[in-house]
Amino acid sequence: MEFFLKEVQWFHVVIAIVVLYLFNVIHILREYERGVIFRLGRVLAGAKGPGLILVFWPIDKMVKVDLRTITMDVPPQDIITKDNVTCKVNAVAYFRVMDATKAVVEVENYLYATSQLAQTTLRSVLGEVDLDELLSQREKLNLRLQEQLDLHTDPWGIKVSLVEMKQVDLPTEMQRAMAKQAEAERERRAKVIHADGEFQAAQKLQEASKILAEQPVAVQLRYLQTLTEIGTEKNTTVVFPLPLEIVDFFLKSRKG
Repeated sequence: MEFFLKEVQWFHVVIAIVVLYLFNVIHILREYERGVIFRLGRVLAGAKGPGLILVFWPIDKMVKVDLRTITMDVPPQDIITKDNVTCKVNAVAYFRVMDATKAVVEVENYLYATSQLAQTTLRSVLGEVDLDELLSQREKLNLRLQEQLDLHTDPWGIKVSLVEMKQVDLPTEMQRAMAKQAEAERERRAKVIHADGEFQAAQKLQEASKILAEQPVAVQLRYLQTLTEIGTEKNTTVVFPLPLEIVDFFLKSRKG
C-alpha cells in the first residue's frame, strides 16, 4: 500500500513537471512582435509569430524583435561645414525592422548600431555642404541623410523611412555676421527699389512732357490745378503762374 502511494505521488510530481514545462514552452507574441528561434545554436528559417508559438527549452532560445516604427533622437553633433563654419546640429530618425532574423543575426545590437551610424552619417553628410545650403536646403539634405542611412542599414534588415534635422545652433559671432549680412541685403534691395522708382518716374515725366508740348493748353490747366491745391492749404501767399504766351502778346503790342 505504501509503495502504491509513493507511485501516485511520483506520478503527480511528473505530471506537475510536465505541465510546468508545457507552460514554459508556450509563448504568445503580439501582432507587432516576431520571435527569432535558435535551436542548438542555429537560427531557424523565418521568424515566428504573431500568435501562439512553441519554444522547446533548453534546446531552443527565442529573441523577441519589435516591428513597430522606432523614433530615435540623434544627439547634437559638432559639424564643420564646407566653408569652415562650426555649428551644432541634432536630428530625429524614424526606422523599423523589416527582417527580424537579420536584425538579430547580422548585428549585435541594431538599436545602438543604428544610433551610432546616424550620428556619423549626420556629421559626414553635413560636412560636405556650405552653411547657406545647410540653412536653406533642409528638405534636400534630409532626403540625402535618409538615403545614406537606409543604404547602410539595409543589410541589417532595417528600413529608415525618415530623417529630419531639428535644430541648427550657430556661434554668437556667426549670428551677428549673418544679421549684418541680412541688414546689408535689405538696404541693397531698398536702394534698388528706390532707384527703380526714380527711373519709372523719369519715364512718366518724359511721356508727360511730350503730351504737354503737343497741347499748350494743358500747361495752363496744370497751372490752375496747382492753384487749387495751394488754395486748399489756406496759405496767405498765392503764387499765380503767368503763361509766357500772354507776356509775348503784351511785348508785341508794345513794339507795335
